[in-house]
Amino acid sequence: MPDRDAAWELLCEYTKGDSLRKHAIAVETAMRACAPRYGEPDADGDEWGIVGLLHDFDYEMFPGPDQHPFTGANILCGRGYSDRVIRAIMGHATYTGVPRDTTMARALFATDELCGFLVACALVRPTRSLDDLEVSSVKKKLKDKAFARSVNRDDIRLGIEELNVDADEHIRFVIEALRPVQQRIGLNEISSLGGS
Repeated sequence: MPDRDAAWELLCEYTKGDSLRKHAIAVETAMRACAPRYGEPDADGDEWGIVGLLHDFDYEMFPGPDQHPFTGANILCGRGYSDRVIRAIMGHATYTGVPRDTTMARALFATDELCGFLVACALVRPTRSLDDLEVSSVKKKLKDKAFARSVNRDDIRLGIEELNVDADEHIRFVIEALRPVQQRIGLNEISSLGGS
């Protein structure tokens, strides 16, 4: 299977936008953390990370539900990615009908929308950081339908249910997993608008 460098090149070939690349890094990071926590004893952290990195790589060029992630799956097949990787990526879009029948696929579904939501939560904090983001604050924002309205709350709930984990623990775990990469995903940066 292609390595992480090849996966990054593929992502950059199809995804020019900075925000979608940052989302890919966030989900990759969460998935690498999930492998030893939720995966089988021999779960491959690189494989899980690549699934997170590439889950939306085709979205910018092929955003329609009749295209994404179907087009991406065909591209991945042609580039030598395993059926297991492709099925996990296909399963993250509920409308594909591809079952999330591996822990890796369920972990991707349980982290994808959540990562986007956690970044949104951090961006509205004075610190623009995950450092002081609490689970209780995330849960309160999840109830506020006006906040980050593009994030599918049902997918977050269903993902956690399918992974069969405690919601608070999973949210906390993903927050902690993302903290070391905050600057790479656009957080923990001092705003240029208000001085220092």
